[in-house]
Amino acid sequence: MSLDLPPREGEETPDRGLAAWKFLFACFVIEGVLWGFPMAYGVFQEHYSQQSEFANSSNIAVVGTVSTSIYFLGAPLATPFVRRFLCWRYQMVLLGAATCILSLLAASFASSVPVLIATQGVLYGVGFLVIYFPLLSMLNEWFIQRRAFAYAIVYSGGGLSGIGLPFLFDWLLSRYGFRTTLRIFAVAQIILLVPILPLCRGRLQAPPRTLTQRIDRAFVKHPLFWVLAASNLSQSFAYYIPSLYLPAFASSMGLSGPVGALMLAALNLATVLGQLSFGYLVDRPSNIFMLVVVTGVTSSVATFTLWGLTRSLAPLLAFSLVYGLFSGAYVVFWPRFGSMLADDPQPVFSWMAFGKGLGNILTAPIAESLLRDSMGVNYGLGRFGPLVIYLGALMLVSSLGGLGWLASSRGQRRGDTQ
Repeated sequence: MSLDLPPREGEETPDRGLAAWKFLFACFVIEGVLWGFPMAYGVFQEHYSQQSEFANSSNIAVVGTVSTSIYFLGAPLATPFVRRFLCWRYQMVLLGAATCILSLLAASFASSVPVLIATQGVLYGVGFLVIYFPLLSMLNEWFIQRRAFAYAIVYSGGGLSGIGLPFLFDWLLSRYGFRTTLRIFAVAQIILLVPILPLCRGRLQAPPRTLTQRIDRAFVKHPLFWVLAASNLSQSFAYYIPSLYLPAFASSMGLSGPVGALMLAALNLATVLGQLSFGYLVDRPSNIFMLVVVTGVTSSVATFTLWGLTRSLAPLLAFSLVYGLFSGAYVVFWPRFGSMLADDPQPVFSWMAFGKGLGNILTAPIAESLLRDSMGVNYGLGRFGPLVIYLGALMLVSSLGGLGWLASSRGQRRGDTQ
C-alpha cells in the first residue's frame, strides 16, 4: 500500500472524531512495537551473556541502556529540530521506523559487543528518537483537552507489550538463537507498522516552506519549572530500581525463576492501569500538585513497607502492583507540566524526558554501589536494605513537587503586579 501522506481538505476538530482516534491508535501500535522491544532487553542480555562471541564482555548491558537513553537525552535537541521542520514530520516518522527495523537486521549479523552497541543500541535509539518526537508534536495538535489521557493511551502500548514480549523473546531465543529472533521481529515490525504509518499525520496544515520558529524558553525563569524538574529528577533516579532488581530479590527469597518474570509482568500491568487512570484525572479540573504528592508518597510507603519488610510472595506481588500503579503514572504529568508553563508543552516535556534519561543511565551504577553495603539487620533481606531505603527516600522527595502549588501561586501574583 502507498505510504504517501493522505490529502485533507480542512482542519479536523481536536479531541474527538475518527481521524483523532485513528492517529492515537497508530501511536499506540508504534509505542508497543518499537518501544516495547528495548524494554524487553533483559532477556537478550541474559542470552548474549551465554554466547561465546559475547560472553567475555562486561558491556553487554550497555546495549539496552543506550537504546533507551538516546530517546530521553536527545529530547531537548529533537524538539527544536521538529519545530524547525514541521512540514517534514511525516517523512521523519518513515525514516525513524525504517532506521529501527534496519538496526535489528544489522544487529543480527553482529559478532562482537561493540557492533551490538552500535546497531541494537545506538542506531535503534536514534531511530526511535527520530520517529517519536514528530509523533508527539502531532499528538499535541490532535489532543488538547484530553492530552494527558491521550499520552497515557500511547504509553500503555509499551506497557502492554512489556508484559508479553519478554516471554515471547525468551521462547524465540531458546529455540532459534538471537540472529533469527532479531530477523523475525524485524519482519514483524514491518508487518505491523506499514499499514498504520499513513495514519500518522498532524491535525494542522504545516507551512509549505520551512520557517524558523523561535522556541519560548521563558519557562526556565519560573520557579515552578525548577520545583517540577527537581521532583521529576528525584523520581527518575529511583524509578527503574524495581524493574532491575525484583527478579534478583525474588531469587534471594528462594522463589523460582518464573516468579521474577511474574513480578515484572505485574509491575508492567499496574503501570498501564496507573497511567490510564491518572491520565484521565490529569485532564479533569483536578489539582495536579495533589496528584504528584499522592503518587510520590504512596510509592514511598509501599517501598518502605511492602518491599522492605516482605518475607513472602504475597507482599512482594502487592508491592509490584502498588508501585507500578502509582510511580508509573508520573510520566503522564509531563504534558500538563508543559501546558502550565508554556503555550507549547513540548519544550518542557523534553527537559523532563532529559531528566528521565539521566536517571536511566545512572540508576544501575548507583544501585550496584548500594548493594555492596549490606545492612546488619534483615530489612530488605539485608543485602537489598540500602537499595530499598534509597528508592523509598527518593520517591518521598519526588512528592515535594506538590510544593509547586506555592511556586505557581507566587508566579501568578508576580504576573498580576506587572
